Amino acid sequence: MKIYTQNQIEETVVALKNHNSVALPTDTVYGLAVLYGDLKDLQHLKDLKDRDAHKPIPFMVKGIEMMESIAQVDERTKKIVETFLPGALTLVLPVLPSLDRTYTNGKDTIAIRIPDEPFILQVIEKLKTPLLVSSANQSGQPAALSVEQVQEQLPDVDVIVSGKCSRQQASTIVDCTKEELVILREGPISLEELNRSLKK
Repeated sequence: MKIYTQNQIEETVVALKNHNSVALPTDTVYGLAVLYGDLKDLQHLKDLKDRDAHKPIPFMVKGIEMMESIAQVDERTKKIVETFLPGALTLVLPVLPSLDRTYTNGKDTIAIRIPDEPFILQVIEKLKTPLLVSSANQSGQPAALSVEQVQEQLPDVDVIVSGKCSRQQASTIVDCTKEELVILREGPISLEELNRSLKK
C-alpha cells in the first residue's frame, strides 16, 4: 500500500492507468476508485469492498461532455448539472446503448457524479476518461473519512491519497429517469431544492 498526497496528481494518474485501486478523499466521503475501461479493474474494486455483485458502481466525470459520453442527458438534467454540480449530488440517468452493460450490472441506468474536489477533477482531466468510484469501505460498514479508516476497512487497497473530506456526508442520489424526480438516498441536497431550481 502506497500513501500519496494530493500534490501527487501524476503519480495517482499513473497508478490508475496501471490498474491499481486508489482510495481518495472526495467532497463527501473517501472514495475507492478504478479507471473505467477494463472490467478486471471493476471486479478488483468489488472484491476489495466485498460488494454485492448485483450493485453497480457509480461513475465520476469531469463535466457534462464526459457525462454525455456514457449517459443520455436531457434538458432537465442539464439544468440540474448547471445548478448543483460539481457537488454532492449523484444522478441516475439512462445509459447510452453503446456502454457495456457489465458496468451497470445489466441495468439500463447509470449513476454519475461530478465531485466538488479539484484534485479528482484534475486526475480525471489527465486520464480523459471517467472513474468508477464507490465509497472506500467494506459493504455495509460506515463510510471512511480518513486515511486510518480506509486502512482499517480496506487493508489490500493499492494506493491511498491523504486529504480531507469536506462534507463528511454521502451525496444525495436522485433518479432522473422518471417524469418526477425521485430521491433514492437522502443527502446534502434536498428534493425541494432540486425541484425549486427547475422552476426558475
